[in-house]
Amino acid sequence: MMEVATALLAWALACTCRNLPASNNLWGICPRQDIAGGLKQRLSANAQIFVPGSGGYAQATNRWSVLDAPDINIVIVPSVENDVAEIVKYANAQNMSFLAVNGGHGAITTVGKLRSGIEIWMNKLSGVEIAPGGTTAKIGGGTLSKTVTDSLWAQSKQTVTGGCECTSLLGPGLGGGHGFLQGRHGLISDQFVSMNVVLANGELHTIDKTSDLWWAMQGAGHNFGIVTSVTSKIYDVKYPDWAYESFVFTGDKVEGLYGGINEHFLEDGRQRVDVINYSFFFRLPTVDPENPLIMFFILQEGVKAVDPVYTKPFHDLGPIDTAAAGGSYTNLPAWTGNSNDALPCQKSGLVNIRFPIDLQNYNVDAQRKVYDLYASNTKTTPALNGSLFLFEGYSLDAVKAIPSDQSAFPNRGANLLVSPLLTYAPGDAELDKTAAELGKNVRQILYEGSGQKDLYTYVNYAFGDETVENWYGHEPWRQDRLKALKQKYDPLGRFSLYAPIA
Repeated sequence: MMEVATALLAWALACTCRNLPASNNLWGICPRQDIAGGLKQRLSANAQIFVPGSGGYAQATNRWSVLDAPDINIVIVPSVENDVAEIVKYANAQNMSFLAVNGGHGAITTVGKLRSGIEIWMNKLSGVEIAPGGTTAKIGGGTLSKTVTDSLWAQSKQTVTGGCECTSLLGPGLGGGHGFLQGRHGLISDQFVSMNVVLANGELHTIDKTSDLWWAMQGAGHNFGIVTSVTSKIYDVKYPDWAYESFVFTGDKVEGLYGGINEHFLEDGRQRVDVINYSFFFRLPTVDPENPLIMFFILQEGVKAVDPVYTKPFHDLGPIDTAAAGGSYTNLPAWTGNSNDALPCQKSGLVNIRFPIDLQNYNVDAQRKVYDLYASNTKTTPALNGSLFLFEGYSLDAVKAIPSDQSAFPNRGANLLVSPLLTYAPGDAELDKTAAELGKNVRQILYEGSGQKDLYTYVNYAFGDETVENWYGHEPWRQDRLKALKQKYDPLGRFSLYAPIA
């Protein structure tokens, strides 16, 4: 009798698990081996499957920010592009939610809506293959930025990637994607020539500019599919040399520094194509135990030392420290603290949340308010002392040269990308609230000081509580076009975890 009861229980559990919606909490008791078994026969020989406790699971699910992290029931690692199609078809048949993951740096809180779902870890779909003729390369959907840069550089080629070595090409690229070379060539997404993409129904398609979906994949692509590979424009390396000069300032130099950036880099509303500026507020108690400091970089292309015409005004401000070096384009991540061994690339079990805003120039009064707010909050809440406030001034000539209506990326006209990055140990709900309040207050101060009508928040840095208009543009036609494409290609909302349109 006991054997019969056990068999009936197993049968009932299997039936229940097959029919549960992905959001149901009972998934935790469902036999993951049934899922693995159902998938294994569909996948290529080198695909892998990890469940909690198995080797590889922790690495695959480790994230840069642990706040509102997705809850992963099983990890599938595709080894060929068609594996991704088979995983999506299986997940659809089982009514399970899924999330594609590359570098694991997507910190937006909306991904936390995934409960007991499937992670599709793209890291095996990595590689760079330069096409005959040397003007394009096929790049695997899971390829990280350093792999792209190093692979191309070895052949005297380059393309636009993000500035962080440990993020993927396509994670930022599907949201537009800023990078050091964008002044010459445009955003990461502007380099796309074609892509292989698994749609919500599990079909693998190759699309290009002839597809109505192409427009959406360049700025809102997370909402429409999983890109398994992309063919990207690449370029001969014409300016191998780069140089930097950095300055450390005390807080009394806020007005002089950001007023100087306005005057010397944004005087005519644009930055030179060969010069980038980058700064952040940070705390370093060994230098100043009371107040935050400001780190400021000037990066210049095609030189062995930064031209003094750019550096002299900032030397005249009286920095407490300076540094300078020359090298090549491949040195930029290390110089700016974004290399694989730098802190931003470490997954240390911390919360890392951002509150971005696009600006045209710096309101120095607002910069002072933001500095003072950062100083007071990190003093009263020492747990936030590891936080930074980032101010990025990329070159923009090629970004602005492309008409705004040509892609879903919403705000090509912005000169500056600004974002508080709040970093702290997890586990304290009150600290979560304090950090979020600080981030929102900083953004509000900058928004009010900008005089801008509309608030734009770069989707790749978004916190998660912004509006779809903040992410994808305020024009009604943009929203209508995105919603129509969403209804056509993903009516059931299978891709609705990362900054969802609807």
